[in-house]
Amino acid sequence: MTRTSPIRIGVLGTHSTGKTLLLRRIEMELRANGATPVRTGGIGKRAAQTGLPKMERHTPASTEWIIAQGIADEIAAAAQGADVVLADRAAPDAVAYLNAALEYRGEQLHRHERDRLLTLASTQVPKYDLLLATVLDPSVPVQKKHDYDPRYRRLVDEHTHALLEGEAIPHLRVTSDADSQTNAVERALKLCLSEASV
Repeated sequence: MTRTSPIRIGVLGTHSTGKTLLLRRIEMELRANGATPVRTGGIGKRAAQTGLPKMERHTPASTEWIIAQGIADEIAAAAQGADVVLADRAAPDAVAYLNAALEYRGEQLHRHERDRLLTLASTQVPKYDLLLATVLDPSVPVQKKHDYDPRYRRLVDEHTHALLEGEAIPHLRVTSDADSQTNAVERALKLCLSEASV
């Protein structure tokens, strides 16, 4: 690839909607075509290991940490020589999780704090060449090892898509349908391989 900065593809959406699997598919296809992708991820788990609340207990502090850590991970991936950065949980994702947690708990966030976190996430949006937003399919069962609250999971899905639409953030909706998944992989490949030939 001839670009001076890597292509960035981010994924966001509620938990257990295939975000990581989708990025793994894209990563595998890119490697098969000679690209050097680096996939970020595991931010939620690292937040919990740090002692920060997550899921329904998500707070402004945990949101800020997740956004900042995601930014750092993407920078590190580029520094490692990636020509494609695959961001598992693009920056706006953390804001959607917080908004869902606040609604779940029946709490309000001060307008200045809400705007500050949204601005922090929004500064990263122009860096993404493609954003993939997974869509919740309630008919797809969640693995038994995951003890997710279905109401919170639904709220995250609603807030994710409301945020993307409300902020007019360009994205591709990806459903659980096999054709939708394949289309997302093909869009990512086309983007990366066309940039490689420039």
